[in-house]
Amino acid sequence: MTTRNETPWVLPLRGRDPREKHRASTPLELLFDLTFVVAIATAAAQLHHGLSEGHWSAITGYLLTFFAIWWAWMNFTWFASAYDTNDVLWRTLAMVMMAGVLVLAAGVPRAFNEGQFGVLVLGYAIMRTPMILQWLRVARDDPSRRETARAYAVGIGVLEIAWLT
Repeated sequence: MTTRNETPWVLPLRGRDPREKHRASTPLELLFDLTFVVAIATAAAQLHHGLSEGHWSAITGYLLTFFAIWWAWMNFTWFASAYDTNDVLWRTLAMVMMAGVLVLAAGVPRAFNEGQFGVLVLGYAIMRTPMILQWLRVARDDPSRRETARAYAVGIGVLEIAWLT
């Protein structure tokens, strides 16, 4: 049994009660969102620089980068609203995702300016792998949603492999 100030290492991931009222974002979720703001701001700055130099292809680069960032953020926020257990494993995987977002953001200028996507793709892989692990936790712990959780884990994994190839 844990006391109020202790955080358990690993708890079963069970779906939240959809009738739960007034759930506020945790400080970790707010920090998580902030890393995505950094990534989008980096992409927006590259879009601005590209357009100011007359490179209309910057629009395509921005849209592709924004989609990757937005899709990962949206997937995590949806997942967090349904399954956040706030255990140590949850927090650790969220921090790994944040590190991946920042690596992706660091790769944005090189992708825009030099056509080198290695760092951006590495960041994407770092960012998305923990979501696969979280969905596998759901598949293990929530029998009523096992098939859906496995489908999400496989889908994210297949897309991640596609990004890496």
